[in-house]
Amino acid sequence: MSAVPRRRLLTLAAGALATGALQGCSADGPSGRVRLATGPRGGPYAIFGSRLADEVHRAHDQLAVRVLTTAASVENLHMLADGRADLALSLADSAADATAGRGLFQRPEPVAALARLYLNYLHLVVPADSPIKEPGQLAGRTVSLGAAESGTSVTAGRVLAAAGVRRVRSVQLGLGESIAALTGREVAAFFWSGGAPTRAIAQLARRRPVRLVPLGGLAPALRREHGPVYESVSIPAGVYGLNAPTPTVATPSYLVCRTDLAADTARAVTGVLFEARARLPVPDAPGSRLDERYAIGTGTVPLHRGAAAYYRAVYG
Repeated sequence: MSAVPRRRLLTLAAGALATGALQGCSADGPSGRVRLATGPRGGPYAIFGSRLADEVHRAHDQLAVRVLTTAASVENLHMLADGRADLALSLADSAADATAGRGLFQRPEPVAALARLYLNYLHLVVPADSPIKEPGQLAGRTVSLGAAESGTSVTAGRVLAAAGVRRVRSVQLGLGESIAALTGREVAAFFWSGGAPTRAIAQLARRRPVRLVPLGGLAPALRREHGPVYESVSIPAGVYGLNAPTPTVATPSYLVCRTDLAADTARAVTGVLFEARARLPVPDAPGSRLDERYAIGTGTVPLHRGAAAYYRAVYG
């Protein structure tokens, strides 16, 4: 583990110990039922969440995880806030907004992090024969920003603003709907945040050639405006049949929870992430492997005391 994450971990653990907040699992282990808000049915969050639920129950047979399908990040965070969910998957920028009470969140919400999971690559997809070569050329066109209450729609809106694009006819469609709309020429482009490759986009590219519009150079502006959750990355050459890497913006996914989640439950779920990581489906792209060196790097979203207890006990 690098020096910076270790210092953060020791500080978090020491603070929790000072208040008596760190708790180990009970002798019999955690028990009960928790609800995990994921994403659209069949999508990467729902698939990851279902596998995680199975692994949690396998490791702790008295603890059941009910998987909820949702629009993803923003809806998931609202569900944590109003008590409809206990655990959730979220893009980092949406989670940071929730804890700060900004953007789509009117007040700071009771959200804590268990782990940073993997990077999501922002795709701006157009037909291969499209005249659109840069974000500025989206002006005046119809563009899908992602599903309503999804993290993709939040990131896409910020990218358009950072690129100085103001006049876009935006619609909010999920990935499947966006692909259908692009195929039917109902939209000129669509945004998607996910792995590289994303299976549905790869299937589209085999039916009809597509291209990714470069978004390189926007991460610094996004960090200045919204915080340090955006990274400059490239989608590798060969993905979707493309001949060269495509520079873009990446945002981590977090596994988050309510701040009042029982410490032994939080610690147990965090442990399963690492004990079962070889069996958990993560995107096949650079920066996507679940890694304890980066798991505690959750920015302004505080680690839950149970997660901090796990990292402290296992990694020192």
